[in-house]
Amino acid sequence: MAPRRRQLSRTVVLDRSLEALPLFRLSDSADDAAVSLTSDTGGRWRVLPAPGERLPGTFDQDVYVELLRRFHEAGSPPDGALRFTLHAFLRSMGRRVDGRTYEQLRAALTRLERTTLESEGAYLDAATGTPLSGRLAVLSAVHIDRRRLTDRDQFALFPTLTSNEPGDARVVIGVPLRTNIAASNTTTISAPRYFALSSPVARRVYRLLEVARIEHGSPWRVSLERLAEQLPLVQRYPSHLQRVLQPAHEMLVAAGLLREAAFEHEGRTWFAVYTLASKMS
Repeated sequence: MAPRRRQLSRTVVLDRSLEALPLFRLSDSADDAAVSLTSDTGGRWRVLPAPGERLPGTFDQDVYVELLRRFHEAGSPPDGALRFTLHAFLRSMGRRVDGRTYEQLRAALTRLERTTLESEGAYLDAATGTPLSGRLAVLSAVHIDRRRLTDRDQFALFPTLTSNEPGDARVVIGVPLRTNIAASNTTTISAPRYFALSSPVARRVYRLLEVARIEHGSPWRVSLERLAEQLPLVQRYPSHLQRVLQPAHEMLVAAGLLREAAFEHEGRTWFAVYTLASKMS
């Protein structure tokens, strides 16, 4: 009898402090200005790219979710270390495996290590119960080995590869994220439901709704201006934001992740009102 294939964990456990803050650009625009937000309590948050590099984007958002899925599946190792092959990682994300996606994955992992997240009282350190003033990163270390020369006979399996050989990766989840997860300052999402959403905006709204479920309950009413900062979105006019958000809302309702979404206004201020669906695995 053939051995049973190990079933992947469906659950992704995320740091709720980080989930409430903007991190990934949701469009592939050339705008690489720092992402920033001022919290309701006056804290300041900035996402700063490494010199000569761009900010994390839509592909990086998916890599981040898959990393945290694997971290939970591994039992949240205290040292934060994860080991995987680039091939297996891309397959878990439902991505095509070829030279282009190998290079995208390498670049994304490096960006998650080199992008600086700067908090001045915006990111909550759940272990101390106080807002952090300092710098952090999603990954504290990234090391990717090329395959050994003796493995090169396997390259026939990857006809599109040239110099971009498959490799083995070792990464370390940043200490602040691990600390908050260990302190149960978390949200959870379903990996299959997340990756089934075809829109990066819908994927990010799904993540943010799980923060709202814990911190605000349902319905959650948020101004479009604040929502645009949290996601983040580059659009600022309410009509433009509604055009970007409406397809994501429809997708989330169709997937059973949101019961209803509506826009309303008071005077000149527009709001999104979210009625959350029951929590699903």
